[in-house]
Amino acid sequence: MAWLTALYPWIKALHIVAVIAWMAGMLYLPRLFVYHAGVQPGSEASEMLKIMERRLLRAIINPAMGATFVLGGFLLLTPGVVAWSSGWIWVKLGLVLALGALHGVFSRWRREFEADRNTRPARVYRIANEVPTAILIAIVILVVVKPF
Repeated sequence: MAWLTALYPWIKALHIVAVIAWMAGMLYLPRLFVYHAGVQPGSEASEMLKIMERRLLRAIINPAMGATFVLGGFLLLTPGVVAWSSGWIWVKLGLVLALGALHGVFSRWRREFEADRNTRPARVYRIANEVPTAILIAIVILVVVKPF
């Protein structure tokens, strides 16, 4: 595992970039859903939003999440980086899993829009748009402050 220690700054930097890309997509996709919920299924606007949602998910969000998890795994395996007896790391990992689950929910919603089967009002997506932000704030505080 000495190679992880030697590459730690690079892995950490790439992990941060991946997290930023993942979060950008996770913040933008539900905003697209808000707009999509307000247009007629089958309309030109709906078809354009379908393309935007699919490209955002497949080209940015999915690869960024994968990179976040892989690089984060390397960071967890790097000797001396994580004090496993600290409570903050366990809460952080739980929140990362929650964000991954939310990613799955957003993916399912995108497929429903793709098939013109959305039944939720725009308000649901406005609320869902705030969830990644709250999780992000909590994770950053846990990682930087390490409160417990």
